Amino acid sequence: MRILFVFAALVCPLVATTISVVPIFEPVSLHETDVDEVITDTGEALQATVISRPMALTGAFPETLIESIGTPHKLPSNNPNYTVEEANLLVLCQIELSAELDDSGLLVRFDVSELSIPEGVDLTVRQVLKLGIVAVRKTLEIYQAPQSDPLLVRIRIMGTDEGTISLTELDSEFELEGD
Repeated sequence: MRILFVFAALVCPLVATTISVVPIFEPVSLHETDVDEVITDTGEALQATVISRPMALTGAFPETLIESIGTPHKLPSNNPNYTVEEANLLVLCQIELSAELDDSGLLVRFDVSELSIPEGVDLTVRQVLKLGIVAVRKTLEIYQAPQSDPLLVRIRIMGTDEGTISLTELDSEFELEGD
């Protein structure tokens, strides 16, 4: 037993991780509010927006940053009539977000195979994806600013079927410069 305790004491410090507080942008539904937002990045007035929120994260960056864009988010409110339990459009519409860094850059995947736009969200899937792409770009711009090398970002829409195949038109690439 004593040997096990000594072994555990020696190994535990080796698994320490760094936790960073970082801004994450995400597409947010404004349903059950009294406002529309003009999204300059998409050119539309929608009952949705892309906002930033701080998160305390650990893991591989920038992949973890991207995957955090698709995490649940209940907006706090001081109004008892605002009872929305989920505001993140990717979560609401069951769009999975993943990222993988390889030799050619960062591959960001939006998986629409489980897509379902709930009642009350007055948006098309194309609008939701465009907002998601804006959130990815804004999140990565902040991350990339202090980096020395440029980052090539490839956006891919995955999990389409016969009815959603046109969404792959949103596949894109862009390069973000560092300092």
